[in-house]
Amino acid sequence: MKIPISIPAETFRIRAIDIIVFLIITGVLSMIVYIASQWSGEYDRTIEIDLNPAKIPEYSAQSLTRLFLAYLLSFAFSIWYGYTASRSKIHEKIMIPILDILQSIPVLSFLPGVVLAMISLFPGQRIGIEIACIILIFTGQVWNMTYSFYHSVNTIPKEMIEVVRLYKFNKFSKFLRLDLPFSAIGLIWNSIMSVAGGWFFLMACEMFILEGKDFRLPGLGSYIQTAANAGSIEHIFYGLGTMVFLITVIDIVIWRPLVVWSQKFRMDTVQPEDERESVVLNILTGSVLFKKFGYALNKIISACEKLSYKTMIKTESKAIKNISKFTGVIITIASIILLLWLIIKAFSIVSQVSLEDIWNIISAAFFSLLRTSAAVILALTWTLPVGVYIGMNAKVAKLLQGIIQIIASIPATAVFPVIVLFLIKIGGGLDIGAIFLMLLGVQWYLLFNIIAGASAIPKDLIEISKAYGIKGFKKWKTLILPCIFPYLITGLITAYGGAWNATIVCEYVSFGGDIISTKGLGSLISSSSAEGKFGILLLSTLTMSFMVVAINRLLWKRLFIIAKNKFILD
Repeated sequence: MKIPISIPAETFRIRAIDIIVFLIITGVLSMIVYIASQWSGEYDRTIEIDLNPAKIPEYSAQSLTRLFLAYLLSFAFSIWYGYTASRSKIHEKIMIPILDILQSIPVLSFLPGVVLAMISLFPGQRIGIEIACIILIFTGQVWNMTYSFYHSVNTIPKEMIEVVRLYKFNKFSKFLRLDLPFSAIGLIWNSIMSVAGGWFFLMACEMFILEGKDFRLPGLGSYIQTAANAGSIEHIFYGLGTMVFLITVIDIVIWRPLVVWSQKFRMDTVQPEDERESVVLNILTGSVLFKKFGYALNKIISACEKLSYKTMIKTESKAIKNISKFTGVIITIASIILLLWLIIKAFSIVSQVSLEDIWNIISAAFFSLLRTSAAVILALTWTLPVGVYIGMNAKVAKLLQGIIQIIASIPATAVFPVIVLFLIKIGGGLDIGAIFLMLLGVQWYLLFNIIAGASAIPKDLIEISKAYGIKGFKKWKTLILPCIFPYLITGLITAYGGAWNATIVCEYVSFGGDIISTKGLGSLISSSSAEGKFGILLLSTLTMSFMVVAINRLLWKRLFIIAKNKFILD
C-alpha cells in the first residue's frame, strides 16, 4: 500500500489551469453565499414551486448545496462512528446494534421528530426547515458509508497492524497512516452510492406533508415532485434531464478523480497493466494552486500528528484520566435518563394503537419481508458477475463508471408513476410491481460494493491465478469470492436495509393527485406520517427496526464474522 509523501515547496509559474481553478473556487463560494442568503429570513408556507424550466438552475444550486452539506456530515459521522465502534469489543457490542437500528429506520420515520425539533429551535425561520431537510438527506446517505469504514478497519491484515505496533504509532498516526488509506477504496465507492441515495430521497426530503400541513423547499426534488403531482411528464423529464447533467459533471469532476487517486492504496506488489485514468486529475496535478494546497495540507497533517504525540503524553497523567472517566460517567447517566424518557413517551404514544391496527402492522410486515428479500436476491443475481467484471477490468470501469453512477443517481421515485401505470396496465399492479421498484434502488448498494471489492484484488494474486491456469468456477471459489467477501457482506447489509427504507416510496406512490398503494409496512409508515397517526407510525417503525436488526444479528453478523476471521488478505 502506497502512502502519499509530502513534497518540498517549489516556485511555480501561474498557468491557465490555475486561473480556471481559481475562478471555479470563486464561483462555488459565491454560490454558497447566495444560497445562504436565500436560507435566511422567515419560512413562507405558501411558497409555490414554479415549473418554468428557467427556474431549474436556481433550484439545482439549492439541491446541490443540501446534498453536499449532508454528505460532509455523513462522511464525518461515518469516520467517527466506524472508528469508535472498532476501538474495543464493548464499543462494538453497543454501537453496531444501534447502527443496525438506525439504518432500519426509514427517512419518513425520522421526519416528524426532526422537522418538529427544528421548528421548535428556529420558530418561523426557513433555516430550521433547511437544516431538517439536510438531516433527512443525511439519514439516507450515511449508513452504508459507516458500515464500509467499520468493516474496512476490522479487516486490516495482521502484518500491517504489527508494523504499526513496531513503529510505535499512536492512535492518531495509525488512523492517518493505516485506517484511512486501507478503507479509501471502499469509502469512495460507498460515497458515490451515498450521494446517489441522496438524489433518490431528494423528492421526499424537499417536499412532504406533516400533520396535514404542506412543507416544501425550492429545489430540484420538489420540482420533480410537483411535476409528478401535476401529472406533467414533460416537466418530469426536464427535471430528470437536469439531474443527469449534474450527475455527469459531478462524476467527471469529483468521483472519477477520487477513484483513480484511491488506486494508490491497493495492496499490490505488481503494477497493473491497465491503470485507471482521469483527465481532470491529470490537469489538477499540474496546477500550482493544487500543488500548493497539497503541500500546505501535508504540513497541517504533520503538525497535527506531532501535536497528537504531545497530547498523548499529557493525557497519561492521573488527574486527566480521572476527569475523562468522570465525564464518561456523566454522559452515560444522561444517556440512560434520556432513553428512559423516550421509552415512557413511546409507550404513551403506542398505547393509542388498537389491536386491529397491531394485527394490520404484523400482516403488513410479512408482505414487506417477502418483497425486500425478493428484491435483494434478484439484485444479487446480476450485480455479482457484472460488478466483478467491471472492478477487475480498468478499461471497462473507465467506460461504465460514469454511466452506472448516472443511472444509480436518477431517483427511481421520479419515474415510479410512469412505471406504476405501465405495471397496472399489464396486470399485477403494485403488489408485484413494488419488488421491481425496490430493485431500482437497492441494486446499487450491492453493485458499488462489489466493484470496490473486485478493484481492490491485488494484481499479483490475479497474475498467479493466470500462471497456474485457474479459471471458471475454481477462480471464483479460490480468488474472487474470498477477496470480495467482506465488501459483498457490506453490500448485502446496506442493500437489505435500503430495501426496507425503499418500502416507504415503493408501496405508496403519488401521481396526478392520486395515491396508489399496496399492503406493507412502507405503505403504513407513509400514510400514517401524512395523516399524523404517530402511534401507528412509531409501532410500524419499531416493527421494521426489529425485523432488520433480527436478520442482521441472525444472518449478516455471522457472515461478517466469517469474513473478518477467514477472508482477510494476510
